[in-house]
Amino acid sequence: MSLIDFVKDAGEKLFGRGQAQAAMTEVKADPNNEAKVQAANAAAGDAILDYIKSQNLSATGLTVTFDGATSTVSVFGVAPDQATKEKIALCCGNVAGVAKVNNMMSVDQSAPEATYYTVVAGDTLSKISKTNYGDPNKYMKIFEANKPMLSDPNKIYPGQVLRVPPL
Repeated sequence: MSLIDFVKDAGEKLFGRGQAQAAMTEVKADPNNEAKVQAANAAAGDAILDYIKSQNLSATGLTVTFDGATSTVSVFGVAPDQATKEKIALCCGNVAGVAKVNNMMSVDQSAPEATYYTVVAGDTLSKISKTNYGDPNKYMKIFEANKPMLSDPNKIYPGQVLRVPPL
């Protein structure tokens, strides 16, 4: 189990469309209605789960819950490997409106854990690589470790959290 911090205002805008948007709108209109709050949290959890699936990531028994009061996602299941477990956690956290991810997943095949890096303005993968590996030319290792969430090594944004795998 690990609790990972994220920048709440950075990331994919999943709650601004579909059922999640409708549920959030209802909560804003009546924030004291517990049934509406639970429905909004469930819709947000479903939106994050759909996003994970859209990235072609899967785990046995994958379950995602969202607590809007604390802006925390909890994710459960058994990932096939450490990289998939970490990528699923990043999919959960790199969503606007999420401040923390409680990663309760386990793995079939354990491996050394990656570290996490929060992108700041002016960062490039080469700069992150130089800081973490001492060599800016190893940036593709970071890029590959964050696929499919990253589609281009030049498209990172401030507040985004990335996996930095061990060398």
